[in-house]
Amino acid sequence: DKFNQGMVDTAKKNFGGGNTAWEEKTLSKYESSEIRLLEILEGLCESSDFECNQMLEAQEEHLEAWWLQLKSEYPDLFEWFCVKTLKVCCSPGTYGPDCLACQGGSQRPCSGNGHCSGDGSRQGDGSCRCHMGYQGPLCTDCMDGYFSSLRNETHSICTVRTGLSDSYPPCCLSLGCWRGVGHAWIRGRNTHTQPGYSSRVWIAAFSPACDESCKTCSGLTNRDCGECEVGWVLDEGACVDVDECAAEPPPCSAAQFCKNANGSYTCEECDSSCVGCTGEGPGNCKECISGYAREHGQCADVDECSLAEKACVRKHENCYNTPGSYVCVCPDGFEETEDACVPPAEAEATEGESPTQLPSREDL
Repeated sequence: DKFNQGMVDTAKKNFGGGNTAWEEKTLSKYESSEIRLLEILEGLCESSDFECNQMLEAQEEHLEAWWLQLKSEYPDLFEWFCVKTLKVCCSPGTYGPDCLACQGGSQRPCSGNGHCSGDGSRQGDGSCRCHMGYQGPLCTDCMDGYFSSLRNETHSICTVRTGLSDSYPPCCLSLGCWRGVGHAWIRGRNTHTQPGYSSRVWIAAFSPACDESCKTCSGLTNRDCGECEVGWVLDEGACVDVDECAAEPPPCSAAQFCKNANGSYTCEECDSSCVGCTGEGPGNCKECISGYAREHGQCADVDECSLAEKACVRKHENCYNTPGSYVCVCPDGFEETEDACVPPAEAEATEGESPTQLPSREDL
């Protein structure tokens, strides 16, 4: 996003030397020049953002290659850089290490009625987490208390039921009804009645749910809200989700990362290899705990036993790596002394020479 914003900010600039025509003839056009790229890169990271600057330094050659050679062939930087090259993200509607399509397809995951686990990331299992009122593997079925007000090959809409009746006027089937303030509208009219029923009873009994972002509404979308629900805020005429995870200070503890959700958020525990994190797994650690180090972009256990400098220094001693640490153990049949693992014969000779009996391994 910062790179794309840099493209916008520099779109109308030039070399700034006063003779643009000569400069572009001599130095190539500014819009595709390395000078413009450097100006964009300078604005990507705050000076205090160590992680961002470290990533930029590691990937600068990739960005330069895309800018100078590949931009015309791969105009979508996110797709080329994040998805295809670094393989840390997936395109919207896909998930997991192989960027498979979410349940229901990548165009409308979960039938538009839920969230795909891992959507846009290399995480998750692609299963659907349905919005309120919906259930089933593709979020096409209605929960108890809701009825299906529309269902065809592409859409399924579940409507809240208040329980006054299981039948409803034919006009609501053909015209559609929704909740108003104090009364309901049926495509601009509020005067519909059926024999034996009043419009007020029907309105109370069958009032399709407002969009989840609305506390009150006059229609079905997030632009028809009279008032936004908690966790949403009015922005350019529509109720949009508040990203609580972007708040300062962050809402989660230092050992957790924040996951935004519609109208809310959750705090998830960092991977055990992390000291602070920005997301799930060892690839999102801010720092690694002792005994772990960054390898291929994630915190991995350091095998102290394979280091050039020996971790276990006593003679005949064996080294065994453990997660985040290691242990030093004498081979079977050897006795432990302060300086070495001693074969049985040597241990007996040492005991004969010394009045002090060393404790056994079990005692230690």
